[in-house]
Amino acid sequence: MAGSTTGSGGRPVTTLPKAHLHLHFTGSMRHGTLLELAERDGVVLPDALVEDWPPRLSAADEKGWFRFQRLYDVARSVLRTEDDVRRLVREAAEDDVADGGRWLEIQVDPSGYAARFGGITAFTDLVLDAVRDATERTGLGVAVVIAANRTRHPLDARTLARLAGQYAGRGVVGFGLSNDERRGTTSEFAPAFAIAERAGLMLTPHGGELLGPASVRACLDDLHADRLGHGVRVAEDPVLLDRVVAAGVPLEVCPVSNVALGVFSDLTSVPLPTLLEAGATVALGADDPLLFGSRLAGQYATMRAAHDLSDECLAELARMSVRASRAPEDVRAGIRRGIDEWLAQSPS
Repeated sequence: MAGSTTGSGGRPVTTLPKAHLHLHFTGSMRHGTLLELAERDGVVLPDALVEDWPPRLSAADEKGWFRFQRLYDVARSVLRTEDDVRRLVREAAEDDVADGGRWLEIQVDPSGYAARFGGITAFTDLVLDAVRDATERTGLGVAVVIAANRTRHPLDARTLARLAGQYAGRGVVGFGLSNDERRGTTSEFAPAFAIAERAGLMLTPHGGELLGPASVRACLDDLHADRLGHGVRVAEDPVLLDRVVAAGVPLEVCPVSNVALGVFSDLTSVPLPTLLEAGATVALGADDPLLFGSRLAGQYATMRAAHDLSDECLAELARMSVRASRAPEDVRAGIRRGIDEWLAQSPS
């Protein structure tokens, strides 16, 4: 499904410097690590995470999303120790570096790990310490986006927004809202996003994936989104797409997961050309490689193959990922230089 990483006569996408802006914490885990940790503690994994991996998923109905979430929860349950958390972050950084990643913004909901790791503050401290260690080991710049869960009470989101605000400027760069966008009422999360906005955090809720343009509009109107998690279905509403472009709101598009979850029937149906032709800023992301079987470079490779993208277009996608990021300016400048050097190479 991930396709070729070089394409026909093109430069290798694994060496194209890029930023990764849509990666979930547990979903970043290597499949081999999942199996190893589960065996260590006697956790019985469903076949979909063992012999039948990557699982066949669809979120077209509530039952399909429940199955996806159940697999995610099982995977999260194998993280038992601080060393497990550090390993996950380190390996996620190593995998991004291998895919040409130069900057990563990893998204985590601390409330999903709080019971095992001493509360949301203690877990956030652990993650940020693991991030610092991963950066020292790999050279990859890593920042954290704290995300609330749409299926929980909006008051829980306010607690997480205050937590995120306490770490603003200390490794946390944004506040998000994830899980099934068909659940909950977007406007009820506005107070939480107002807290994060006052703290100077980037606001990056999920929207416009399982639901259409109305979900994107709600994220803009009610949550004041600076960047949209997914947002790909804004392509269905040209007027709203023009608004997104005019406002400079980047879209974190995750092609392989879109197809795996049944949002689009195949990779050629992912409307990347429509978004680019309208002038949208698009940052390709892997979402949950553990469940979808494709990491960062795979997103570039699949879109190259599905839409016959030139290396110049791929380079511009990489530049967009940098512009949409919260990376420091010196990091941005270094990535841009690397992209120019990639283009200066002779195609294979």
